[in-house]
Amino acid sequence: MAKKPRGEEEITTEEAFRSLGRFFSWMEGKISPGTEFREHMGKSRVEFLKGIRSLVDKKIDDLERRHGKREGKKATKIKVE
Repeated sequence: MAKKPRGEEEITTEEAFRSLGRFFSWMEGKISPGTEFREHMGKSRVEFLKGIRSLVDKKIDDLERRHGKREGKKATKIKVE
C-alpha cells in the first residue's frame, strides 16, 4: 500500500462532496454576477455533476449485468437411479 503524504487524511465520500459544495457556495458569494470567472465556475459545476452521473450510470450497468447473469443460472434436476 502506498504511503500518504504528510498531512493528508482519509476522508469519506460524504465529506468530500460536502466540502466541494461549500467551496462552490463560497465562490458564488465572492464573485460578482456576470463575470467570466463565475460563468466558467458554473459550467464546471455542470461538468462535474455529469462526471458523477457517468460513474453512477456505470455502476448501475455493472449491477444490472451481474444481476442478469444470476437470473440465467438455474439448478437442473437430475434423476439419480
